[in-house]
Amino acid sequence: MAKLSPRVRRHALAMSRRWREFKMIVRGVASTDHPVQAHIVPMRRCNLSCAYCNEYDDVSKPVPLEEMLRRIDHLARLGTTLIVVSGGEPLLHPELDDIIRRIRRHGMLAAMITNGYLLTAERIERLNRAGLEHLQISIDNVQPDEVSMKSLKVLDKKLQLLADYAEFHVNINSVVGAGIKTPQDALVIGNRAIELGFTSTVGIIHDGTGKLRPLDPESFAVYEQMKRLNKSSYSRLNKFQDNIARGLPNEWRCRAGARYLYICEDGLVHYCSQQRGYPAKPIAEYTVEDIRREFLTEKPCAPLCTISCSHQTAYMDWYRAPQHPAPEPAAAPSPAAVEPELVQIETN
Repeated sequence: MAKLSPRVRRHALAMSRRWREFKMIVRGVASTDHPVQAHIVPMRRCNLSCAYCNEYDDVSKPVPLEEMLRRIDHLARLGTTLIVVSGGEPLLHPELDDIIRRIRRHGMLAAMITNGYLLTAERIERLNRAGLEHLQISIDNVQPDEVSMKSLKVLDKKLQLLADYAEFHVNINSVVGAGIKTPQDALVIGNRAIELGFTSTVGIIHDGTGKLRPLDPESFAVYEQMKRLNKSSYSRLNKFQDNIARGLPNEWRCRAGARYLYICEDGLVHYCSQQRGYPAKPIAEYTVEDIRREFLTEKPCAPLCTISCSHQTAYMDWYRAPQHPAPEPAAAPSPAAVEPELVQIETN
């Protein structure tokens, strides 16, 4: 029998993945005592230095594999459904494949956020064998500039390699908002992603002071076109990102620290990448009691939050469990771009 092409195999594997994602939602609605999604950072160092990013350095060593496996094992004990490997740049970690295998061995969904620079045909095939199920690359512009080198010009060959070899779902995230010189770039990037058989999403960047600003008319028009291009986007189920585009606050109950965990390279649980320091408890000591406490704890930063991963994991709990103020107020939001959307409920 002829070997199936990666694209055909990717579609076949997607059926199993979507069933597991559906079960993730059902289980999440049935019980609030477990995390739905966790981000883990095995490598803070990055090979790039994008001007807007505050989630990297150029000196950190990789977290030892044994420690990463212990963290994954504990997340499994807590009942976590999806683990996203991020950074820094996770492809710099020499034992990344073993980390992904451990996630899959526990039956959890395995995803990764990467800048894509280190992808080769051989590296993609290793990710296939490790069992990666979702990969996301954010591309900021068509031509590289002083803000970001994550450009379509540089990464297009990497995208073609993914189209030729990847058996996992690939999403390409483009951006509009403050500091973006050519908003129309987002449409070029989105259309290229669709052409290659990937999904595409759009994020909204803050201004230089970390504040949300309404999109200018040209950027808002691009944002609306991107929504029509990406009919399967999870964010279309609510008005969260629409309010961000208009510079308006959102009313919602953030479940960070409960449904969504961000575990830094030091193994501490934080609300998200931009609220590091709360609650800052080691994942090895995290319990169901911590999950229950944070599930009911109000997050003062929530109205102007731009972290879509945190919002999406909270969406299934919007109707229940009113929250109370935290014992100590959380810090004001730090500068952050909208986090990429990872698990999408595709309808076409």
